Amino acid sequence: MLVLAGLTAMSVAACGSGGSGGSGGSGGGGGGGDAITMGFSQVGAESGWRTANTKSVQDSAKSAGVTLKFSDAQQKQENQIKAIRSYIQQKVDVIAFSPVVESGWDTVLKEAQNAKIPVILTDRAVDSKDTSLYKTFLGSDFIEEGKKAGQWLVEEYKDAKDPVNIVELQGTTGSAPANDRKAGFGEVIAADPKFKIIATQTGDFTRAKGKEVMEAFLKANPDIDVLYAHNDDMGLGAIEAIEGAGKVPGQDIKIITVDAVKDGMQALSDGKINFIVECSPLLGPQLMDLAKQVVKGEQVPPRVVTEETTFTQEQAKQVLSTRQY
Repeated sequence: MLVLAGLTAMSVAACGSGGSGGSGGSGGGGGGGDAITMGFSQVGAESGWRTANTKSVQDSAKSAGVTLKFSDAQQKQENQIKAIRSYIQQKVDVIAFSPVVESGWDTVLKEAQNAKIPVILTDRAVDSKDTSLYKTFLGSDFIEEGKKAGQWLVEEYKDAKDPVNIVELQGTTGSAPANDRKAGFGEVIAADPKFKIIATQTGDFTRAKGKEVMEAFLKANPDIDVLYAHNDDMGLGAIEAIEGAGKVPGQDIKIITVDAVKDGMQALSDGKINFIVECSPLLGPQLMDLAKQVVKGEQVPPRVVTEETTFTQEQAKQVLSTRQY
């Protein structure tokens, strides 16, 4: 079993989605001994969550003595594929990446496999049918996150008789968190016909886009009861739009988000957000443990599911001062 090092109660959750990885196998293409070089391709810097995730990976690599070659894909799949091919050419020992979208990875992952360089998926899954193309997937269950958001909503409106009009700010189109958080939420609320998603659109996980899309939602739909945002940053942007329209966030429009970054938790404590599903970005220590094991050829779990919690407004007030990100 995987040994998880350097974790605290605040760092055991991650942002991933369902799916399983391949079994552990022989190590990578470059090094010998204990020295490891990792090529890591990050989605981008689209949110506070992602910035904290990058810092966790970089700091943990340094602490673990892993040489890190880092690339920012700027939310473009073609940039990630280019980076992975560069890592293959450089003969790194292990490649890790958080996929921008779920589809279209088989060719480049096959190239890594042919070069005998193990691949670890972090935070987000791919939809490849060939699970031998990667050794493991480290991340949490986005579908479960969506379900937790839906369960809170169902409980909050259990006595309501009138329709509940919901707008949804989705994450990046085609990404695992956008697909899965939408699916989990939709599955839970589908049991009660009073819950109606009247508008849904991508906010691309950014605060600016969240504000822009929410402004459009408000103009097109005068009677919005609930906003479900796939991350805190989009929710925070939407709060600006709601206030700009003369409404009170958290009261006139109830808000559910995912992540629990510090800015989101502050808004939750202030009553502007009503409920947050946690998704911690602090994956670095777990990733370095996995990297060392796959490079040595040790067996690792094909799927490392990490734990998450949820926060109400009162719970946020209690833990806000201790948030690390």
